[in-house]
Amino acid sequence: MPSRRELLRCAVVGVAVATALGAGALAWSSTLLGEYSVMDMGSGEGHAGHGGDAGHASGGAVGGDGTEASAPPGGLSVTALTAPDRPADVRVELVARQGTVEVPGGRDVEGYTVNGTSPGPRIRARQGDLVEVELVNESVTAGATLHWHGIDVPNAADGVAGITQDAVPVGGRHVYRFEATDAGTYWYHSHQVSHEQVVGGLLGAIVIEPATVSTAEATTPAAALDVTALLHVYGGQHTLNGRVGDERVTAAPGSTVRVRVINTDQGTAAVWSGAPFRVVATDGHEVNRPGEVDGQRLLIPAGGRADVTVTVPASGAARLHVGGARSVLIGPAPEAEAAPRVRQPAETLDLLAYGTPAPLAFDPDSPDRSYEYGIARRFGIIDGRPGNFWTINGRMFPDVPMFAVAEGDVVVMHLRNDSGDVHPMHLHGHHVVVLSRDGVAASGSPWVVDSLDVHPGESYDIAFVADNPGIWSDHCHTLPHAVDGLIAHLMYEGVTTPFTINGDAGNRPE
Repeated sequence: MPSRRELLRCAVVGVAVATALGAGALAWSSTLLGEYSVMDMGSGEGHAGHGGDAGHASGGAVGGDGTEASAPPGGLSVTALTAPDRPADVRVELVARQGTVEVPGGRDVEGYTVNGTSPGPRIRARQGDLVEVELVNESVTAGATLHWHGIDVPNAADGVAGITQDAVPVGGRHVYRFEATDAGTYWYHSHQVSHEQVVGGLLGAIVIEPATVSTAEATTPAAALDVTALLHVYGGQHTLNGRVGDERVTAAPGSTVRVRVINTDQGTAAVWSGAPFRVVATDGHEVNRPGEVDGQRLLIPAGGRADVTVTVPASGAARLHVGGARSVLIGPAPEAEAAPRVRQPAETLDLLAYGTPAPLAFDPDSPDRSYEYGIARRFGIIDGRPGNFWTINGRMFPDVPMFAVAEGDVVVMHLRNDSGDVHPMHLHGHHVVVLSRDGVAASGSPWVVDSLDVHPGESYDIAFVADNPGIWSDHCHTLPHAVDGLIAHLMYEGVTTPFTINGDAGNRPE
């Protein structure tokens, strides 16, 4: 029979174990996010960023670095930030379904379709048009939204579940309205459980044609033909416009073809050719006086787009390699089939020095706000999941910075990648101009993007004008990275949202 001392020792050990388990359970439960609002994010002190002008701070709580915890109560709701109330010039209905995706030339996969196909219908509008799209969720069980990637829509139309709207449930509808302000190449995709729904094919292209020929376009050969090349991987199958196969464009010798390359995948896409080509636009913005590219490859970040022009040679045809596995064959029908494949060049076109300089519409040398966006990684627990998660300015989600701005601010941000992965960073609702990379100033055409690859060890200085009020996501477009915490937000003073994440509406934007 155990002695009294042994019984006492066992009791003490039992209490210690129970206490440790209780403390561990309490610590674990404290990482569970539950229902939350982005309005509550960015609180606390110690973030590495800094606000440039304390005079712009609003009535919300502000951390020691100038980041804002929340906008003042009773502010302007994101739902009020809408397009002008006038008749639509372009009306489209898009029906989202969950099920089998037919992949011509390959095998069918389970995923998502828009109007019965993936990619969904290509939407075309003209600059200045008011576009109205009604999303109908026929069978996407987790709910769905549409985000207009690269289009600076009003915040109410941004399509981010839990921030600008509730996810549209099965049987539900939602109308998006926006003006097609900037001509260019864009795409749409779900921003509800996006790491599954985008990969699964709930997406499509949108092209906004210019109302008039721009100065930049007037200095490059006019394109006789205009084609879209949307890249997507379905179950390991590399497709071009939804097909496992090449695209053929019949064009006469000497004619110029504009190819709008859209990278909807999770990694960088390479574009190259044995024939010279020009990069005439990045992320919907024209390049000023682009030169010929020969013997170099163009790299397009996940989510990014690039318009390239190819002139058909006097004899034969041209092959534009897009994404590595697929090609656009350009030329007279018989010759195009025989266009030779060429090895991917080792040298990459540096868009920081490509094209001819042109003045900016604002002065980034005197910003109203300056912020750091430092990316790294460490072990921790997010929402009860242990893992090696991303950090922003040393902080793990949800305790990440909220970048506060006021309308009209000139904002400069220093992006720094201290991790071992490439991060295609995407800011909603705005385009940024790249000022420098690793301290080397831009020397070419203004490089204007909404999706920017930041490689391991690299740093970029970027700038933009805060001219589109709202609450905007600023995240990595390798979407599993966003799930693991690589997402922050840009919040305008006085703007609020009634929507929440992880609540009864089932909003899960990433």
